[in-house]
Amino acid sequence: MKNTNPLVFQLKSCRMCEGKNLERVVSLSPTPPANAFIAKKDLKTKEKFFPLQVNFCLDCGQLQLTHVVSPWLLFRNYVYVSSTSSVFIAHFEEYANDLIKRFKLNKNSHVIDIGSNDGILLKPLKKNGIKVLGVDPAVKIAKEATKNGIKTLPRYLNLKLAKEIIKRFGYADVVTANNVFAHINDLDEIVKSVKTLIKETGVFVIEFPYLVDFIEKNLFDTIYHEHLSYLSLRPLIALFKRHEMEIFDAKKVNTHGGSLRVYVKKNPAKFKVQKAVFEFIALEKKLKLDDIKTYNKFASKIEKNKRKLIKILTDLRKKNKTIAGYGAPAKGNTLLNYYKIGPNILDYIVDDSEYKQGLYTPGTHIPVVPFSKIAETRPDYIFILAWNFATPLINKLSDYKKGGGHFIIPVPEATIV
Repeated sequence: MKNTNPLVFQLKSCRMCEGKNLERVVSLSPTPPANAFIAKKDLKTKEKFFPLQVNFCLDCGQLQLTHVVSPWLLFRNYVYVSSTSSVFIAHFEEYANDLIKRFKLNKNSHVIDIGSNDGILLKPLKKNGIKVLGVDPAVKIAKEATKNGIKTLPRYLNLKLAKEIIKRFGYADVVTANNVFAHINDLDEIVKSVKTLIKETGVFVIEFPYLVDFIEKNLFDTIYHEHLSYLSLRPLIALFKRHEMEIFDAKKVNTHGGSLRVYVKKNPAKFKVQKAVFEFIALEKKLKLDDIKTYNKFASKIEKNKRKLIKILTDLRKKNKTIAGYGAPAKGNTLLNYYKIGPNILDYIVDDSEYKQGLYTPGTHIPVVPFSKIAETRPDYIFILAWNFATPLINKLSDYKKGGGHFIIPVPEATIV
């Protein structure tokens, strides 16, 4: 069938190994892009919905979306800003310190961050005197980051831009890509670009939500159009090997429900492959991440959790209980759309990001409001869509809890706290 929609196309081969043996394992309902929040004036305008399904590559074991939505649509007017979360600020300060110590970075060092957002990783590096550069296609956020002292190019990285950067700013000692590698369709182009950018002794560091946690914790709501790939170590090793690069270390971190930080070198660089790499490979084998049956079981778990959560919410509404949402992350919109949860269930959603306040959730049209609304309305239940921050959020709302308020956590399993 001919593709009549230039904004989306169906993937015919695996982006990791180029194999053609793709099998569908998860089918969620079509949704708008997860960060396409809507202004009140546009609520009656027809939204663009795109298929949301997941394929498994029988050749290399890579998990990936069946359809690719235009990155220009997804990222040019991006509203997610990393630094609204104190948890993320602390995480990236630790990350910066790790890079400085591990690679002995100093005032002569140069670090480039791909998908740098508002400069959350580059700020602590710059404070330590290191030369930094951000690359991020979200024009508004890139402009703001530059204004705040973190030079950011509002572009997509490709080979052409890599060569421009070398001419203008020089080669990099370290290139990082955090929660962005999984967003890229043409992985070969990005690896070639990074390999060009880094010195012979340079390193590429990527951080991404780990497939192990995705499966073990039932993190289905992290399936959305920005997340083209659900990454594990073994397919990545094969990808980098094809480009004469090698993963030499890996480290588990707590963000996004469980992530992996992976360190990659050019083959001549003298970094010894650490035992952590072999340990993660053994773990992935033990959990049968290369077996399609693992993902068929995962799809069944999603359906079971859906039935349980909808029953909890509809029962509460029948008892005239009020429910407000907390956090308007992209993953929340996968859950809201797939479970068909709208303003008939959630009165509103609070979020700390000023970029989202005053807007409405894509597809479900729930208003996003400031945190102060909770104190004003005292809902009976708070539905935590930003479940990865559940503990700090519940601590922040200790007065609400003491006053008899309850929390609903949807993932990994629907529970009332």
